[in-house]
Amino acid sequence: MTTLRGALREAEQQQVAVGHFNISDLVTLKAISAAALELKVPVLVGVSEGERDFVGIRQVAALVWSLRDDEQPIFLNADHTHSLDRAEEAAKAGFDEVLFDGSALPFEENVVQTRKAVEAIKSINSSILVEGEIGYIGSSSEIIEKAPEGARNLTTPEEARQFVEATGIDVLSPAVGNMHGLLPSMVRGESEK
Repeated sequence: MTTLRGALREAEQQQVAVGHFNISDLVTLKAISAAALELKVPVLVGVSEGERDFVGIRQVAALVWSLRDDEQPIFLNADHTHSLDRAEEAAKAGFDEVLFDGSALPFEENVVQTRKAVEAIKSINSSILVEGEIGYIGSSSEIIEKAPEGARNLTTPEEARQFVEATGIDVLSPAVGNMHGLLPSMVRGESEK
């Protein structure tokens, strides 16, 4: 069984993406797993802080590990983790990746907090990938009345380079015009993201 880092490198060489899908129940996990197995592609399963609270952090890790026992390349991401305690909790539970999301903080404070998260997570298990986020992307799947302030602030290449170098992250999640959540006009089909 390859590692997440190995799966991402292989996907990059083949110029394909590794899909990331959030879950909050066993039905969704089984559907994602079955589709990935049928297509013979690796997949990354995400669980946000709220989803981890609902499903159970150790329980979701055990479910994903049980699927991985069949040599299926399925990996687990602690999506949008906002505190060092929650990041360490996911690392100790055996997640393959932790998205430490300090994007709501000023840039310099985000750098400091993300660097602390990288150091803490890597001290628990050096093979866990740490993803950092800069710029506004959001972290909710809810319907929101209007695009939040900052949604149009895109990450510059210089900010991205500086952030990666200063934090030591493995994966970068920059703001490139994408946004979590939906506007009512999107739900009605009147506008697109």
